[in-house]
Amino acid sequence: MGLEKEINDGIKAAMMAKMKVRLAALRAVKAEILLAKTAGGSDEVSDAAVLKMIQKLVKQRKESAEIYAQNSRQELAEAAELEAFLPKPLSEAELEEALKAIIAQVGASSPADMGKVMGLATKQLAGKADGRAISTAVKKLLQ
Repeated sequence: MGLEKEINDGIKAAMMAKMKVRLAALRAVKAEILLAKTAGGSDEVSDAAVLKMIQKLVKQRKESAEIYAQNSRQELAEAAELEAFLPKPLSEAELEEALKAIIAQVGASSPADMGKVMGLATKQLAGKADGRAISTAVKKLLQ
């Protein structure tokens, strides 16, 4: 519940400081959280689920930013505000080290074992690395 509380506090602070872009971004996250609560029928959403929601919203805003640039919309600015709540992404070297450990753990030795590695890697590195970056690095390491 820590991340949800942090978002609610961020909404209050953004309202007081009259930060329209940040407020819109945080309200979008809160709306996703409320939808998840009502769909799941529970009163709480895990921090991991909230992180996935934020990642999804960031990705949506980055993709739509180019389209909406002509209309003076603020999707890219909102994406930057939301990224503040995500964990720091792994560098390329850190990603390779983490993947080498996962490959050793799984016992993968050829590109045919990529599925095993990707399954474990996407779970362990969720929120820390993009799926495409993980896939590219795994292909490189298994060749």
